[in-house]
Amino acid sequence: MPLRTVAATRYVTPLREGGSLPAIIEADDDGMYVLKFRGAGQGRKSLVAELVAGELARAVGLPIPEIVFVELDADLARTEPDAEIQSLILASSGLNLALDYLPGAITLDAQAEPPAADLASAIVWFDAFVMNVDRTARNTNMLFWHRRTWLIDHGAALYFQYNWDRFAELATSRFSRIKDHALLSRASNLEGADAELSRRLTPDVIAPIVALIPDAWLEPDGVFPTIADQRSAYLRFLLARLESPRAFVEEAVRARSAHV
Repeated sequence: MPLRTVAATRYVTPLREGGSLPAIIEADDDGMYVLKFRGAGQGRKSLVAELVAGELARAVGLPIPEIVFVELDADLARTEPDAEIQSLILASSGLNLALDYLPGAITLDAQAEPPAADLASAIVWFDAFVMNVDRTARNTNMLFWHRRTWLIDHGAALYFQYNWDRFAELATSRFSRIKDHALLSRASNLEGADAELSRRLTPDVIAPIVALIPDAWLEPDGVFPTIADQRSAYLRFLLARLESPRAFVEEAVRARSAHV
């Protein structure tokens, strides 16, 4: 399903707890969104990870706020007194990404309000699959809203895209950093999650999600002669990650056994 595109009409406030300084904005559909700037941090690659990982999570049934493309006009910087934010808006003029803002949501306390074991297992499996290094006890990147757990902030996933020369090695990586996952101790059904989620992630599901990546966010270089080649590499990586036996599942099971 195609993502909606909205236009930012008002910069509301920065979210300074995020290293890349995301912001709450209002859009021309009267909705409020958490905007991830193309000109911040790791730039376009972070948005690619946010888009692809987020929509893959949605495809397997995990709770993700709606993701939208956002057209950002540099003119919004005129009324912003903060020079840092002005620069960020100017550097991000054009197409950006945002998640639906969940008003009143609080950061999930994985110890006080842990998800049920099956959901925790699915989240751990998924984060190992997309190599998400940023779901730890220090920074869970999960919200509690309307009595549900919601997953946010996947910009640190898919870090293979910064190391294309290690493509084959990372595609079969065990992802040892799963040992630091905030929900690992609750993930008592990893084998069941593996059977169910790997079944759902077929090529026919993954390919349209990779196709959502805007051409403007892809950067052909010495590794990829064309944008199509780079897009194809994302698809090949994700499919290779799912090939059996999946070492990342073995590693998650092993890490949990050592953890509990």
